[in-house]
Amino acid sequence: MKARLIHAVFSLLMVFVLAEASYGYIGLCCGKCGGNMPMNIPGGGVPETHEMRFKIQPIFMKMEGLRDGTDSVSVDSLLGMPSAGKFMAVPERMDMQMLNLAVGYSFTDDFFAGLMFMWMKKDMDMKFNDMMKGMYGEGYTMKSEGMADTMLMTKYRLYTDDPLIPTSQVSLLLGMMLPTGSIDEKNKEHPDPLRTDELLPYGMQLGGGTFDPLLGILYQGSSSPWWWGANLIYIPRLYDNPRDWRWGSEFRYDLYSMYQFRYDMVAYAQLNGKVQGRIKGEMDVASDGSSGRATDGDPASPYMSPAYDPDNYGGHILHTTLGLQWQPVPLHIIDVGVALPIYQDLNGPQMEEDWKVMFTWYVEIPTPSSIRYTGEKKQGRSRLGF
Repeated sequence: MKARLIHAVFSLLMVFVLAEASYGYIGLCCGKCGGNMPMNIPGGGVPETHEMRFKIQPIFMKMEGLRDGTDSVSVDSLLGMPSAGKFMAVPERMDMQMLNLAVGYSFTDDFFAGLMFMWMKKDMDMKFNDMMKGMYGEGYTMKSEGMADTMLMTKYRLYTDDPLIPTSQVSLLLGMMLPTGSIDEKNKEHPDPLRTDELLPYGMQLGGGTFDPLLGILYQGSSSPWWWGANLIYIPRLYDNPRDWRWGSEFRYDLYSMYQFRYDMVAYAQLNGKVQGRIKGEMDVASDGSSGRATDGDPASPYMSPAYDPDNYGGHILHTTLGLQWQPVPLHIIDVGVALPIYQDLNGPQMEEDWKVMFTWYVEIPTPSSIRYTGEKKQGRSRLGF
């Protein structure tokens, strides 16, 4: 998996280098293309017609501590014997790394389609209760790594006040989450050999196991040097995966504002919210499905960890995101953003978020049909495509 990922990244880097042969577009100010659009919000911006876009986006996130509703919960208060309503192992902190690789094409002035592939690595530190600590030490780290689910996305512009340099536009976002991420990851790092073949909890799996539609409405406005927008996206989960569970349906909302303070730099601020329901159904812990539920054999017995309880997922999280975009060379954009949670109301106890850092390298590549292409045109066509 790592070798294939490195090969994919190298191939994209070569594509980005070749983009320099295209039209020398200077500055970020562009009403339809990559300039002045959020890089971390699905559906943001539309490339110029007949142009490709590529995006590499590494993301680093840290979660530490537990929350139930809006209240913090100490790890030690949850540790104890399951017969007393406590847990034998409780998560303390989690580090997550993601790498998103996106490719898209603008077929007409109004229609765009793209794919985003996601790779994910998760490490979650677990703390044992006194009984487990006496046998296996303080705790251990759950691990999972691999390809996550893939997003197929199409965007159709419903309204614009100017087809060439719009100052107000509304678009429809339609897509599908494809179940390319594993839901069969095992608890291989557990110090008890009898538990290394059981499945990891829901939050440590790499995918959802279902085909999920994505519906959204997007607005973008501008009055140079300001750009702003609002996005509403809904992802319903309609059926259970082969492990007899499904993620809760999800509603996302985003508000953003961007200010261009020089020809090649833009600062931005965002509010990014997500409301998600609890998990429906319940997984089999045994990887072959032969024994029991997440309650380790008896559906009526207590959970060994809150991470296995499907009720301890979902809730409402609101982030504020601050960042900077820079155009080092024409048609390339470097974006750095930091997201911090300002409100968390979680169905818990579950891990609460601390911070998220995002880096983006974005490239637009004009094809021979684009007005920004400077290579050899077909006979009878000018640089503007007429």
